[in-house]
Amino acid sequence: MAARCAFGRSTYHGRVSEPRKRVLLAKPRGYCAGVDRAVQTVEEALKLYGAPVYVRKQIVHNKHVVNTLEGLGAIFVEENEEVPEGSTVVFSAHGVAPEVHEQAKERNLKAIDATCPLVTKVHHEAKRFAKDDYDILLIGHEGHEEVIGTSGEAPAHIQLVDGPDAVDQVVVRDPSKVVWLSQTTLSVDETMETVARLKTRLPLLQSPPSDDICYATSNRQHVVKEIAPECDVVIVVGSTNSSNSVRLVEVALSAGARAGHLVDYASEIQEEWLEGATTVGVSSGASVPDDLVMEVLAFLAERGFGEVTEFTTAEERLTFSLPQELRRDMKAQLSGSASLRKQ
Repeated sequence: MAARCAFGRSTYHGRVSEPRKRVLLAKPRGYCAGVDRAVQTVEEALKLYGAPVYVRKQIVHNKHVVNTLEGLGAIFVEENEEVPEGSTVVFSAHGVAPEVHEQAKERNLKAIDATCPLVTKVHHEAKRFAKDDYDILLIGHEGHEEVIGTSGEAPAHIQLVDGPDAVDQVVVRDPSKVVWLSQTTLSVDETMETVARLKTRLPLLQSPPSDDICYATSNRQHVVKEIAPECDVVIVVGSTNSSNSVRLVEVALSAGARAGHLVDYASEIQEEWLEGATTVGVSSGASVPDDLVMEVLAFLAERGFGEVTEFTTAEERLTFSLPQELRRDMKAQLSGSASLRKQ
């Protein structure tokens, strides 16, 4: 039987039919393991070291999360130079180039690296292939923090391929020693299209040892693809600088949704989007707390979309431990507290 939840939501596995005024709520959605780890890293650092704790770049690409952490005492900066010498700085989930770590050492900063382990995996792949003197084609979006960080691991070996249309500009030294890697938050379909075009030019192109696009990005895109053909409009909760959130809107439209919109908050939903709609799809990017989605459901319920069916295509159970620098200091604090209690 379907489980009944808040907003009259029913949860089950399988395709929904019989059109009616309703919401199809995508699952998985929202926080992935890497984002949860990064946000928790800043929260725990504030508890352990006290405010302020500096964060280089947005810890994750979500306006609400950043504002909330600022309220707790986090200070977001663009570069290490803005952090007072000797202070604590957290590096964002998107990863940084090696030179950023060096800059932190030069300023005597206590650096805590909250890079998502799946991004770190891509960094390790880049270093390994560069060591073997491969040309590395990094599929990703120019200027994205993750791309900047990965490129910094082997700048002499990496060239960016920003989508299928950029394939014709690729130049390599040895067509038999070329590998592609990718940003973790891309559209799966567009990335595979880029790879296919690359292979027509470079038949010996090698693939990464495992998928670079993260499980959470793939899962969120897959469920949106499933519900989109039945939706008059798909609303994705997420910020405009969130690559994976923007991709969800694109995926919804390409999969058959009649319209798609990205919002940070329910208050940004425009009434005309719902005019004539009977089915609204709702999802959220991997850096979005679920209470923002609940606010969207409440907004829709007030406008007649009170029946919500949660459509599930995967269960996510992956978790990541906190950065070792933080865990070490947390353990030391606990040991110190225990020692004091014994005295």
